[in-house]
Amino acid sequence: MSLLADYNRHRQAQGLGQSIVSELTLPSKATSGPIGRDAKREQRRKTWEISPTFHCSIIGTCLTAAELRQFLVKLGEPDARMASDHVLHSRGVRAASERGVAGKLLNKALDRRHETMIKRFSKLSTADELRALWNECLEQGEISGAYWAVMSHPATDRPLTQEVFGEVHMLSHLVGSSSRLDIARLRALQIEVDAKKEKIVRQEERLHAAARDRARLQQRIDELEESLVRVQAARLAEDDVVENCPEQIAVLHRLEAESARADALAVRLAQAEERVKELEKRAAALAQHNTALQHEADSLEAAFAANEIDGAIDNAPEAETASILYVGGRRNLFERLRLLASKRGIDLMIHDGGIEDNNSLLPGLVSQAVATVFPVDCISHAAAGMVKRLCRESGKPFVPLRSASLASFVAAIAAPALFTDS
Repeated sequence: MSLLADYNRHRQAQGLGQSIVSELTLPSKATSGPIGRDAKREQRRKTWEISPTFHCSIIGTCLTAAELRQFLVKLGEPDARMASDHVLHSRGVRAASERGVAGKLLNKALDRRHETMIKRFSKLSTADELRALWNECLEQGEISGAYWAVMSHPATDRPLTQEVFGEVHMLSHLVGSSSRLDIARLRALQIEVDAKKEKIVRQEERLHAAARDRARLQQRIDELEESLVRVQAARLAEDDVVENCPEQIAVLHRLEAESARADALAVRLAQAEERVKELEKRAAALAQHNTALQHEADSLEAAFAANEIDGAIDNAPEAETASILYVGGRRNLFERLRLLASKRGIDLMIHDGGIEDNNSLLPGLVSQAVATVFPVDCISHAAAGMVKRLCRESGKPFVPLRSASLASFVAAIAAPALFTDS
């Protein structure tokens, strides 16, 4: 209705009611009165009785493409089912001018399609009445049926024909112009609809997933509720039994007391086991320490018996010497260490572990010695780590001493394993 309202405002502003068709050439026979109408004849006109000038507008306005296709199929056109809308329109216009089977079938199709509107216009007998009803239908948007009813009515004269045709002609232009905008809007709306459809599909998938999760949760809730009901029923049954039997009450009390006592004893047992493990570790460490001390004591006794302690270096027997490196220790014991080593034919090289001696000397000293010893209680971590690394790289043994005492040193040099790689 908005398109018709725009057209009516345009028609009133421009006064195009009669001017549009004034340039059209109508048949000279229709110079007065209705086109092709015999004054004594009151039957509605057929399409071939109407000027061919109006056939295009009648076919395009009064029949849809589907109705026109159905008409041509019924007429026996071989490619009517596959032909384009423009080809169908052209064939319909050609059939409108024929007086034979095609024209008759076309008129029947138009009459059947607009039977109701034809009945409304058939009650009128003058051109003014037809014009008034046409304007009413135009305002209401009932154009296709009204157009055929007016053009085929026996009372329609030339001015009314020109006026009605001009309005339909201009309306077709407005419809074409608005259709382009509608198509653009339709495409934009189609894109928006597709996007919303995809969004709806995603939302439906999420809703289905949520529904499945909810069903699983509800099933789990039902299972838990059933378990709770069974537990409560069992407790109620136990309570009923206990209430009806005082002896069982006493037994339950004792059972609870014993259970508490058992729990306390289990805690104490666990604590005692942990304490035993700690004591066993300490005992093992003390046993190892005691073994080391015993070995050192035996070594000292053997050294005293051999007169190696506090003896003169000059009295040492000549023997093939082996070089041993001593790293770390106490500086006030270095001379005593050299004396003890010399008694056993050992050339002792001493490095204080980086206090006064530079650690850069260690690689050369390790390469000269057949073995390296160092007291673990009197050496820096850096020096100890460096000694271990150098000995591993050169494939030479190293012996960590329990302490920097003379006893630990004597026990170490007395061990035959120290010189096995020499």
